[in-house]
Amino acid sequence: MALSPSRRRRAVAGLSLLAGAALTLTLLPSAQASVAEPDPREGLGAGLYDAETVTEGIDLLSTQPKPDGVNGTNSDLAFSGDYVYSGNYNGVNIYDVSDPAAPVLATSVFCPGNQNDISVYGDLLILSVEATSGRVGCASAAELPGGSANPQNVFRGIRVFDISDRTNPVNIAEVQTCKGSHTHTIVGEKDGDLYVYGSGTAGVRSTAELGRCSGASSLLDPDTANFAIDVIRIPLDDPASAEWVDNARIFSTCGSSACEADHASGALNSFPLSNPQPLVAEGLQAPGGQSASQVVTCHDLTSYPAKGLTAGACQGAGLLLDTSDPENPVRVDAVVDPNFAYWHSATFNNAGDKVIFTDEWGGGGAARCTPTSNVSILGGVVDTPTNWGANAIFDIEGTDEAPDMALKSYYKIPNVQSAAENCVAHNGSLVPVPGRDIMVQAWYQGGTSVFDFTDSANPVEIAFIDRGPVDASRLVSGGYWSSYWYNGAVFGNEIARGFDSMALTETDALNAVELAAAASVVEDETNVQNQQEIVWPASFTTVRAWQSAVERQGLLDDELSDKITATVDRAERFSTGPQAAKAKANSIRDLRRLGGLVGDSDVEAGLADAIEELADTL
Repeated sequence: MALSPSRRRRAVAGLSLLAGAALTLTLLPSAQASVAEPDPREGLGAGLYDAETVTEGIDLLSTQPKPDGVNGTNSDLAFSGDYVYSGNYNGVNIYDVSDPAAPVLATSVFCPGNQNDISVYGDLLILSVEATSGRVGCASAAELPGGSANPQNVFRGIRVFDISDRTNPVNIAEVQTCKGSHTHTIVGEKDGDLYVYGSGTAGVRSTAELGRCSGASSLLDPDTANFAIDVIRIPLDDPASAEWVDNARIFSTCGSSACEADHASGALNSFPLSNPQPLVAEGLQAPGGQSASQVVTCHDLTSYPAKGLTAGACQGAGLLLDTSDPENPVRVDAVVDPNFAYWHSATFNNAGDKVIFTDEWGGGGAARCTPTSNVSILGGVVDTPTNWGANAIFDIEGTDEAPDMALKSYYKIPNVQSAAENCVAHNGSLVPVPGRDIMVQAWYQGGTSVFDFTDSANPVEIAFIDRGPVDASRLVSGGYWSSYWYNGAVFGNEIARGFDSMALTETDALNAVELAAAASVVEDETNVQNQQEIVWPASFTTVRAWQSAVERQGLLDDELSDKITATVDRAERFSTGPQAAKAKANSIRDLRRLGGLVGDSDVEAGLADAIEELADTL
């Protein structure tokens, strides 16, 4: 998938073209891509708002500096209607993005408590608070009885806001949890209740703050807040009564809370984990390679209600959960990987038969995309491993009752960043192109990368944007925390610089009809960690995009491809205007016949279904 020559390198003085520059493809462990010239991301000039920038296949439309008041570290994003909700360690900034090229700050909510991981559900805004600096009611310690010395003033958990008035969010509920909430995930509704899973990665708080909390290390203590995730219920008819329900023991030997007494032993790897072989030379991992975290809780979970599944990035392992009953999650598969230091987040493909896990090697605060690293286990300063701090792509095989995650490959942006740039795999989302698995992803100061993983074993980068470091002489935290697709645009929360809007542009790797089909998917709401099935409208554009996907995989011969193009073009001509009813009927008949001419692979079946749905609408 060659990229078109649209790469731009921009300094503060203006634009300059790098004619003929070649893109460095991801260096997969199985095969190294040869390059003619250095990657253009290498050696970019530094600056907070004037860093040199290079792009390929993506345009930076707008940068909104963080507003006064809510101007701490930017974190995650959520979307509803024309609004983007930008999490920030000091609260939330809400932007009107009805024109993605010109976002407008609608309002800011000052409510300190990092990370302020964020979701939106109807008229509810949900925030995660883990830091001990959080206070009840979003107040400062000085405003509360007893001040900072009063343990009852500390808030760590899930906050719920009423955002029926987008310009005036109101804090209506606060659910305290024992380890706070680093992140949370909306899992789904059941019997009028909304279920949210909370993931706390900090230590267990004292009983003076919350009486039910036990941080006991005993593997036999059924009351410990460790080795669990929090289940929180929000009654939709009375969200102010939101409450903590229970610890979900998904690390237990049986994979659920059904064997409460054996809740922790599974975390020590006595539960059946498949252990895929690392895609590196034998001997480099002996016995463990990376110093992996213990499986005590999950950093992040991503639910896919349409499939009844949730993927858990759980510190030292990747879990697959059956969450068809959201109050009682059950582990159905788990994987470990000696190349992973810290399982951070997860993303399903739209078919639900693949899952990508990210490794936050270095915790997001280290330079992990440098050409060389001091990795003692590999013998001191060596070429930085391309499968450390990367994505691991798994196919979900087996049966619905007994799924099995099979490692297929790794994906990482090229190791050309400097030691002044924190860089590692972070948060991303799907780009809704029919027939293809495409993801846009944040890499902190590694920028934003767009890659195609339709072939699980051979992911390929197809677009990127990257800035130089915030500071050339030292590592100052910055870069994209999250980069997500939403209703035709890409939005990124930049840790240091602010809120960005971007647009993917036409290249050989992503053509105009595919971009148009992606933009035709308009959602009322998007929370990336609560994936909703992508459904494309029945349209000529959708059919053409599916045809393009089939052609990219070499599954259409020229004769059939020409026949499909001619038939779809003719049907479009007859779909409107004063044409005779017979001509329109003939074009519909011809469309239906097309469906029987293509093959039976998944992507060809998608094309046949799109043709049939189009004929139905005509």
